[in-house]
Amino acid sequence: MNAAGTLRQARAGLPGLLVPIALATGLATLVIVAAGGHPPASQAQRVQQIAAGLHCPICKDLSVADSPAPLAQQMRQEIAQKVRAGESPDQIRAGFVAAYGDSVLMSPPRRGVAAVVYYVPVLVLAVGLITAFLLLRRWLRAPRPDPRQAGPPQVGPPRVGSAQAGSAQAGLPPLSAAQRRTVAKAVARLREEELG
Repeated sequence: MNAAGTLRQARAGLPGLLVPIALATGLATLVIVAAGGHPPASQAQRVQQIAAGLHCPICKDLSVADSPAPLAQQMRQEIAQKVRAGESPDQIRAGFVAAYGDSVLMSPPRRGVAAVVYYVPVLVLAVGLITAFLLLRRWLRAPRPDPRQAGPPQVGPPRVGSAQAGSAQAGLPPLSAAQRRTVAKAVARLREEELG
């Protein structure tokens, strides 16, 4: 084998080798980022994060962090004192929930009746996907009419000559020649009466 053949084989195997290398590099990057985490937040940032998660008891639709109310200012000062004392954000939130109830939380708790807020959208999405899947499956399994067998659709009332076909379609026994003549005469009389 010559050098050109060896080079061709090496180039042919290169894409297969690049994929595992790229996957390994991506996995290593994810591990490094996950292990490193975020840099620790400053005390002011922690106070801001906790205050943003609490609803101002006085203001409508404002967090403690955004509210200009004096009570919200007092709550921010209390949060700052508790952060300096070393309390965790969960402990601080629990203290405010004990004082003001669950309504002080900007996001409802994931327990009790308030958990419905979190689980109903997932349930609605699941029901919608299942319904779409079942309808699609029914549509795909529905028998398709063969266009070669189907004739053009019949428009309007059946013609006199097609009485035989009409009775067969309706599940009636076919008409005899004498019966067809009688029907034709009756139809002719009706037409004369309509015109006259």
